[in-house]
Amino acid sequence: MPESIGSGGALFDYDNDGRLDIYLVHCVPPGSASRNRLFHQEADGRFRDASVGSGLDVAGYCMGVYAGDVNNDGFPDLLLTEYGAVRLFLNRGTGRFEDVTRAAELDNSRWATAASFFDYDRDGWLDLVVANYVDYSPTQKCYDTRGAVEYCGPQGMQGTVTKLFRNLGAGQPAASAADGQAQSLRSARFEDVTVKSGLARAIGPALGILCADFDGDRWPDIFLADDGQPNRLFINLRNGTFAEEAAQRGLAYNALGSTAANMGVASGDIDGDGMLDLFTTHLIWEQHALWKQAPRGLFQELSSTVGLVNPAWRGTGFGSVLADFDLDGAVDLAFVNGGIKRGDDPSPRLHGLAPFWSPYAQRNQVFANDGAGRFVDVSVANPDFSGRAAVGRGLACGDIDNDGAPDLLACSAGGPVRMLRNVAKRRGHWLGIRAVDPALGGRDAHGAEVTVRVGSRRWERMIQPSSSYLVSNDPRVHFGLGDVATFDEIRVLWPDGAEESFAGGAADRLILLRRGAGTKR
Repeated sequence: MPESIGSGGALFDYDNDGRLDIYLVHCVPPGSASRNRLFHQEADGRFRDASVGSGLDVAGYCMGVYAGDVNNDGFPDLLLTEYGAVRLFLNRGTGRFEDVTRAAELDNSRWATAASFFDYDRDGWLDLVVANYVDYSPTQKCYDTRGAVEYCGPQGMQGTVTKLFRNLGAGQPAASAADGQAQSLRSARFEDVTVKSGLARAIGPALGILCADFDGDRWPDIFLADDGQPNRLFINLRNGTFAEEAAQRGLAYNALGSTAANMGVASGDIDGDGMLDLFTTHLIWEQHALWKQAPRGLFQELSSTVGLVNPAWRGTGFGSVLADFDLDGAVDLAFVNGGIKRGDDPSPRLHGLAPFWSPYAQRNQVFANDGAGRFVDVSVANPDFSGRAAVGRGLACGDIDNDGAPDLLACSAGGPVRMLRNVAKRRGHWLGIRAVDPALGGRDAHGAEVTVRVGSRRWERMIQPSSSYLVSNDPRVHFGLGDVATFDEIRVLWPDGAEESFAGGAADRLILLRRGAGTKR
């Protein structure tokens, strides 16, 4: 069963050279010759296999990978989720990563799927939440309607607890760097606070996750997309504990009041009202869900009114992204499809797809936002992304070539990864923003909310690489601005609740915002 669930990859800049690198994970039986792979983006835009000697060329039933600087040394570290384990790799800044899972006291023997770094107690150190799936036994066998052996689904399996680990802060310098430079190597240590935080009181089969401020109190909450069960939303009570409030806030069920197979999670402001909206993918015979936020802290499932119920074709969706692909100022939607049961999709197959996986293959889909929060299916007009069927799982988004347009990295079971370069007709201007805190080692400000203002118009984004499905996305936030060539102001709501304003200027560039360099609000 784990083979049918994984896997994903990461877009992250592991050496801080300004270019996104790639880490890809395999979902294979232990002992397999297939190893996870690290690729470094060179100055010419090509990628060099940097796996050997990196410490990341490991194998196993790997699910997802998530980037975040847990020891505040300025270099992004990686958390690998697996069937039966998690592994934490500290970035030593020399192209080498060190497995510090045991020393960091990260113990998770469940089936780990989604995970996220976020600072739930606002103390300046990234904490970790690990979403676990079902209590599955490899001895369990399942069959299709013809009596042939088939992958099991979650039906009849118990959901498991989502675990929360509090970052205790980096320890003393561990050693000097391997190259002999006087570089301190900070360690990392976590405390399991699953029970004391209240997360243990509500279990479920989680596949997707999003850590964000869902109720407007400037403290990060935890949304869990559960497979075949009501979703969970843990609201941060600002005292180290959480309360599960998905039902009363409208996120537990779909518009019919039913549960669904929730998998990939995408977030964005679809209609420009300044509030975060939420999208999750479902099975081929279900409707995908779009929860619109209004008023603040309350959600309503409105997929039937935003153009998502009658697509050109249907599929079982996994990784999903809300991003402004054509730079017109409104976020668009893309997601990858792939069956969990054998099907009969007649579409041509992705080149390189293993024959065993061909019956599970489906075509991907992409929808353009009309500017008013409604979506139009433009899958047919995107043959490179949607023309051939694959077994889609992870979908990561980021500006891979730094040209101002978000690109995609699509992962599949039993097939090759694909990098999809954005060649959409340019309809407007753009901004790319990275926000860092020098007092915290210059790390990316996970959880910060960034607003670009032009007169009365505002565009809002959140810095949170952990979304979609089993992937880590570009930690920079991207804004399509339409016909706006200059902007008036950038406002940053930092993860600890403080606000800062930065001066406006010309669009069409990447900007680095350092906390303390703006004006306090």
